[in-house]
Amino acid sequence: MDIIYFLLRQTLNFAIPLMLVALGGVFSVQSGVTNIGLEGMMVFGSFCSILFLNLTEGLFVGQMQLILAIFVAVAAGMMISVVHSVAAVTLRANQIISGAAINNFSPAFAIFTARIILGESMISFKNTFMVQKIPVLSGIPVIGNVLFQKAYITTYLGFAILALSVFLLYKTRFGLRLRACGEYPQAPDSVGINVIKIRYIGVLISGALCGIGGLVYVIPNSTTFNGSVYGYGFLALAVMMLGQWTPIRVFWVSLFFSITMTISAAYSAIPVLNALGLSANYFKIVPYVLTLFILTFTRNAKKQPKAAGQPFEKGMR
Repeated sequence: MDIIYFLLRQTLNFAIPLMLVALGGVFSVQSGVTNIGLEGMMVFGSFCSILFLNLTEGLFVGQMQLILAIFVAVAAGMMISVVHSVAAVTLRANQIISGAAINNFSPAFAIFTARIILGESMISFKNTFMVQKIPVLSGIPVIGNVLFQKAYITTYLGFAILALSVFLLYKTRFGLRLRACGEYPQAPDSVGINVIKIRYIGVLISGALCGIGGLVYVIPNSTTFNGSVYGYGFLALAVMMLGQWTPIRVFWVSLFFSITMTISAAYSAIPVLNALGLSANYFKIVPYVLTLFILTFTRNAKKQPKAAGQPFEKGMR
């Protein structure tokens, strides 16, 4: 049972950042702005927050340091998303090119800046953020072992953001306006709603969630950061599309892909798979091959918002 609990906890460690970044893409697309820069925003957020952990080591202790790093990740993600907002919304530039530029810029900036500040590209930090056991809740059968033992507060933050995303998109006036701007922006514009402002907000939320996702990806899985999240942002793009741009479906798709990633990362702890004697490389490529396969053969997926990727100018019809 200990192996099963370990695998389930590891699955959540992969699923939460994947879901957060994919949700970031959802907010952007629902506002009408295509954002393929999720990888770059994720890298930028993780770089700034991990650098913060490195530089403040000894100044803050435990969860307080992690909470502050989360705020740094949010700020960093929003800061880099402003670049995409200005290019895609204000300047009405090609949104694919803008996102690709961010993907190219962020890793180079992270490595260059780390070398200037620390003298090396690898940023290390002490992981003191694991919560070994939460009283009472950790005693719940099965759930207690998975969610409330050897866990991180970022897991609970992820579930809170999922619930908040559902509420914002489908139960608030803001969510209705956001989705209208992505589907047919001329309609909200005709009744005086500022489409440009709504799209800016959508992209800023996207950047914030990507920034958090970058930090949440690194914390449970490593004690170093080298300017890369290994294609996780691109995988989040696939999750967003397979989740049909809706938060709950995005969560389930994230969970599915995280199971495959857990198997690829911890196959040696699974006796049946370890007995096969296959190279680790075969297991590591499974999530990405599966992504390509599903995207290729998915026929009846819901289409993205009609105005996604299309520049908008006030008063145009």
